Amino acid sequence: MIGVLSEVVDRRAGLITVSGHLTSSGADLVRGTADRLRDAGHARVVLDLRGVGAVDVDGRAVLRELHRAFRVDGGELLIRS
Repeated sequence: MIGVLSEVVDRRAGLITVSGHLTSSGADLVRGTADRLRDAGHARVVLDLRGVGAVDVDGRAVLRELHRAFRVDGGELLIRS
């Protein structure tokens, strides 16, 4: 059974730990969290996906776009999987 998406945010470290099934809706939630961390001054945000059981095609596309957006803005999105 694939779990519901959840995220735990460490605002001090700029770390988002994600678990469950990552769909496009879930990836949008993660994108919003990453954007808020960036807006709070984190040039580098770490996205830990080691607890994610599955990522669908649309969720993967959202993450690619988020990675690109960070790079374009001079930031860095580090994805652990």
